[in-house]
Amino acid sequence: MIPCSMTVVKGIFRLDLLSFFTVFLAIMAEVPGGSAVDIDRVSLSYGKFKVLDELSLKVPRGISFGLLGPNGAGKTTLIRMLVGLLKPEAGKVTILGQHSSSKIARLIGYMPQLQSLYLELSIKQNVDFFARIYRLDRDDRIHRMEEVLRLVGMWSRRDDSVHKLSGGMRQRVSLACAIVHQPQLLLLDEPTVGLDPELRVIFWQHFRALTQRGASIIITSHTMDDAAHCEELAFLREGKVIARGTPDELRRATGKSGATLEDAFLYCIRREGKTGV
Repeated sequence: MIPCSMTVVKGIFRLDLLSFFTVFLAIMAEVPGGSAVDIDRVSLSYGKFKVLDELSLKVPRGISFGLLGPNGAGKTTLIRMLVGLLKPEAGKVTILGQHSSSKIARLIGYMPQLQSLYLELSIKQNVDFFARIYRLDRDDRIHRMEEVLRLVGMWSRRDDSVHKLSGGMRQRVSLACAIVHQPQLLLLDEPTVGLDPELRVIFWQHFRALTQRGASIIITSHTMDDAAHCEELAFLREGKVIARGTPDELRRATGKSGATLEDAFLYCIRREGKTGV
């Protein structure tokens, strides 16, 4: 047991409540746990193919952060590692200030590329199933089920079987299942693939609502439309981060007026080729 000075203890209790929390928050801002995700020189290979190559990345809390890159860049592998489905061969990953564990798993929401819904069950039954997995009690399940289905616009169809739904509606239900337990970190792997433009807008409205409530979101995509909605981005190529910043910062890095994010990505690829990074 670590000895504790009574003088220090008494001093702490003399602090008024406001002063105490001011000091506490200042300290917390300096510790590693201040990041939603802290990835330190992580590597992973499939056979001879290196999918992640000493990749390092810090993602702040409370924002939407995009991982943008072509197919094979390592986006999905990185997300699966954050979920805990894969373990790095080298390096370490810290999530919400802690290492991977069952406790951390309950703080994460995961929406994979391939939907994990039960087609013969109703929308309500699917969401309830995931709520039970995360050990929500009965009252919480009832409350959260209605809340998330209203959020994604599927409450009126809650008793419909999933197999009757369109692809876009199934995506909405998948999102509801991923957020039913109010995760602090939401990992979304290509969540808008196959959605029409109107549904993309609706999804991004949902994502903004979640970050406004304090959630952190990491979203993978290979489309510039999704990237433009993110508060911060990291460009991935061949298992490495080749650039990061806000969409505006990445556009300005090209030095061209009116540059697009696609221009920024191509610029970073050419720059990487010249430097040999």
